[in-house]
Amino acid sequence: MSTITGADEARGGVTYKRVMLKISGEALMGDQGFGLHPPTVQRIAEEVKSCHDLGVEICMVIGGGNIFRGLAGSAQGMERTTADYMGMLATVMNALAMQSALEGLGVFTRVISAIPMDQVCEPYIRRRAVRHLEKKRVCIFAAGTGNPYFTTDTAATLRANEMGCEAVFKGTKVDGVYNKDPKKFPDAVRYETVSYDEALEKNLGVMDATAIALSRDNKLPIIVFSLDEPGGFRGILAGRGTYTTVKG
Repeated sequence: MSTITGADEARGGVTYKRVMLKISGEALMGDQGFGLHPPTVQRIAEEVKSCHDLGVEICMVIGGGNIFRGLAGSAQGMERTTADYMGMLATVMNALAMQSALEGLGVFTRVISAIPMDQVCEPYIRRRAVRHLEKKRVCIFAAGTGNPYFTTDTAATLRANEMGCEAVFKGTKVDGVYNKDPKKFPDAVRYETVSYDEALEKNLGVMDATAIALSRDNKLPIIVFSLDEPGGFRGILAGRGTYTTVKG
């Protein structure tokens, strides 16, 4: 578990200055089976605001599985690239919902899409996105990488590297990475830390293999934590909380 060092205190008592928060689309649907649950979106936005108030520069990538999942569409006979593009559009819808919630709380944001759609959001231009972060705006990256066959996990890792983030925070339903499903097996053991190679070899379900390999090649740590735990994101940024770090 991390502790705050003198260097951390010098930058406001937080362990990271710029981070990527990756959450699934399913995280936005609450107890519903589909779509957006506004109170859940609001709760996550409040969590992001609490971290933004610490002075942390925040990037976000949100999946689209609550609306449409490309791989599932492909499995039902839809042409894969078409299904993936539909999934990318779903991520734009989620990004706009999060933008609305954040700006309702007084947090300035930009939705930045890998697929140009100028009437709705900005196109992805790296230098412009970096400048938004420097101005303390939350940048929500939408439409994945803009390419089929790549997941939003890979998009989050790619954007995190491009933006110079110090870590990727993966918000899930559990408080870290376990050796087996803790919801099914009471004796499941949580890892404090796990290596990139071990996560790949044991197929621990942290992120997809491409995202983990990209993180490994660029020495970008992945921090897996529970998005359902109130204050969890903020607590980890302040050096507290329960989570698993994938590194090394």
